[in-house]
Amino acid sequence: MKRFSLQWRITLMSVLLIGITCVAMNLLLCSSGVYYMDTIADSLQDGGTVILNDGGAARFDPQLITPNEELIIVVDGVQGRFRTTNWYITAAVTLLSGILAYFVSGRALKPLHSFTSQVEQVQLNNLADMRIDEDAISEFRQLSRSFNQMLERLNNAFSAQRQFTGNAAHELRTPLALMQAQLELFSAEHPDVRPETAEFLTLLREQTERLIQMTRTLLEMSNLRQVARNERIQLAPMIEEIFTDLAPLSDKRGVTLTAEGDGIMTGSDALIYRLIFNLTENAVKYNRPGGSVRVSVTQELEKLL
Repeated sequence: MKRFSLQWRITLMSVLLIGITCVAMNLLLCSSGVYYMDTIADSLQDGGTVILNDGGAARFDPQLITPNEELIIVVDGVQGRFRTTNWYITAAVTLLSGILAYFVSGRALKPLHSFTSQVEQVQLNNLADMRIDEDAISEFRQLSRSFNQMLERLNNAFSAQRQFTGNAAHELRTPLALMQAQLELFSAEHPDVRPETAEFLTLLREQTERLIQMTRTLLEMSNLRQVARNERIQLAPMIEEIFTDLAPLSDKRGVTLTAEGDGIMTGSDALIYRLIFNLTENAVKYNRPGGSVRVSVTQELEKLL
């Protein structure tokens, strides 16, 4: 029953009720009609008075009919045709009523279809302006009002989230820019540092640049602007870079990091990096001591697994 639409459910219920009503009326009418036919037959057999079509009355003498059983056969035949005709009428009325109920229920459900089409237009970027029409029938007026209140609460929640994200990103931009400038200045003033220090400075610059890019992405997301997802990303070098960033943590826990396969995809470099980094970091953190983490890339048709 759940597979049927509401319109079909209303139609089937209407057909069921109409069918039961028609069958009950048919049985009652048949019983009444047959009873009076039997009364007429008994009257004819006993020589009673017969009411003619023109309203007059005539006396019937059964002695004039030979044999007498033919009259009963005629009455019995009429009873059979009467029952058959009634059942045909019942089936036709039930079928026509079902068709009529389907179209009438469809017209009655137009407010629901209108409500559904308005709900489908609700998007994240139009929560503040989107409102469901409350000028509907009484059954949908309270539903529309409750839905609009829910939209308002969602809009307030998303606005608070965007404001927090934007404020955090703005607060991070200045210190990150300062860190980047200081690192570049230190590298320019100390070109002859030890290899270990130079490698450490390079790592710091890369991570600072990545944090700046992530801050820029957060600002774009807080303003509901579409984050650019048209960058061509080669996953194998990115995974190796993630392994390098997580090397201190994996060495501390004795977890071995291995990578297999390669693939190219289109998307946001910062978001994809953060996605793989978080997954790998959690795998290292919650791994057993001396365990291993394997990141594999497999390309199947147009998908990367």
